[in-house]
Amino acid sequence: MPEEGVPLTPRADLLTTEEILTLSRLFVREGVDKIRLTGGEPLIRPDVVDIVAQLHQLKGLRTIGITTNGINLARLLPQLQKAGLGAINISLDTLVPAKFEFIVRRKGFHKVMEGIHKAIELGYNPVKVNCVVMRGLNEDELLDFVALTKSLPLDVRFIEYMPFDGNKWNFKKMVSYKEMLDTIQQRWPELETLPEKESSTAKAFKIPGFQGQVSFITSMSENFCGTCNRLRITADGNLKVCLFGNSEVSLRDHLRAGASEEELLSIVGAAVGRKKRQHAGMFNIAQMKNRPMILIGFSPKLQASAPVSSSLSSWDPFHVLDLRPTVSFPNQLATLWKRYKAPQTLTAQLQRGFGSPQRCYSSHRDADTNSKCLSSGSRTSPAPSGPRSTSDKLTHVDSEGRAAMVDVGQKLDTDRVAVASAVVLLGPVAFKLVQQNQLEKGDALMVAQLAGIQAAKLTSQLIPLCHHVALSHIHVQLELDGTRHAVVIQASCRARGPTGVEMEALTSAAVAALTLYDMCKAVSRDITVGDVRLISKTGGRRGDFHRA
Repeated sequence: MPEEGVPLTPRADLLTTEEILTLSRLFVREGVDKIRLTGGEPLIRPDVVDIVAQLHQLKGLRTIGITTNGINLARLLPQLQKAGLGAINISLDTLVPAKFEFIVRRKGFHKVMEGIHKAIELGYNPVKVNCVVMRGLNEDELLDFVALTKSLPLDVRFIEYMPFDGNKWNFKKMVSYKEMLDTIQQRWPELETLPEKESSTAKAFKIPGFQGQVSFITSMSENFCGTCNRLRITADGNLKVCLFGNSEVSLRDHLRAGASEEELLSIVGAAVGRKKRQHAGMFNIAQMKNRPMILIGFSPKLQASAPVSSSLSSWDPFHVLDLRPTVSFPNQLATLWKRYKAPQTLTAQLQRGFGSPQRCYSSHRDADTNSKCLSSGSRTSPAPSGPRSTSDKLTHVDSEGRAAMVDVGQKLDTDRVAVASAVVLLGPVAFKLVQQNQLEKGDALMVAQLAGIQAAKLTSQLIPLCHHVALSHIHVQLELDGTRHAVVIQASCRARGPTGVEMEALTSAAVAALTLYDMCKAVSRDITVGDVRLISKTGGRRGDFHRA
């Protein structure tokens, strides 16, 4: 959800329920066999169960699916299943509750997880979980999402970050399919490729012995335009033949003007005939004016599950719901598409479902009233002491003294753990405000903790000669020390690979400390950041290290 929200569409401009069903009947009569409701958030529409039930009556329609943010899913799914709902996609970009709230701009992570488990309980298999992967936000959670498929019948679909209006797309934020796959294969080298289904938009993989699977939507790095068979109808009735194209044709206006079915089919066929062989590419798409994803869909936009701002009262309940029938066009439409030299297979999608989740932190007060602790994971014990082998040569310079990156290609993968710490002396005024969580900027400890987690993931981008490391765990802990009016930060990083993670731990602790400074600088200039040090490290040729 964009921070500034999205422009609201007047209700009169949106397709009515009957118009949705009229267009659906038209497409199904011509051979469409799948409809997916998605776009904004379909499950906040009061008549969504009735719409599904009426779609289920359409002869020839084999599958009715829905894409939802999952917040209302557990409550409504039993009714939807009885009405005929056959497939479920749930949008979830993080497994951390606090980050979920940051992304979606509302609470609800636990309701989403409840919805996923309800879907499994009711027999949906697989339950698809859509995760848009963004560098610096959630790429460190790849392995956590994959781990969900071990005991749950999920299809976790990792989606490359795509350019849309309002999402501030940046190439540097995009994590490619190949990079994601490499990260997963480092942890599970036995990952197997599954056969691709006809017209599928996803590349599917499975870990032997796991109940579920993982998939990749490679829209940016490896487009699948040649086999894409999808159309979308927006909430206000515009037909889009390509998700990334800005060309739209209004079916609503023709429908309201009394167009016959043959005329509507001619309009659809002509639009399909103008469909380009492939989209413009990520950099050109980023420069195009195109609807944000939340506004692409077919159906009345009703109340958004993800508020535009923190004030729910300002949210237009008819804005973020898009119905997106995913309609598949088999051979019956071949004649129509050939008439316009269009592809023989298409999928019309009435989009309606937007959801994103986020990350979180856990906080608790220790028995000591002077101590407040925020933990992003289970406490990691310091590594045991071991040999302290150091080199008498700098490893990051070549024989002529120039900077050079160490080649770790021949080194063996081992388990690596590093712990680092930092101390921020706040002074009595800032310390009291942090302790009571009364800073105007918000919860300083939570923000610093998240900053430390993010920093660990970005270390190779900040420190020029550091290798990129696929971290399997990051733990950032902040404790208040009342005797010194200080915050003591400890960061722990873990990975399996050919190089250590001490730089990740040090970067995490340092950035968490700097973030704390930034949060408190308005109330005190007498803040000192210091004592950034490595506490311990394990793994690697030089042996383990533990600071006495």
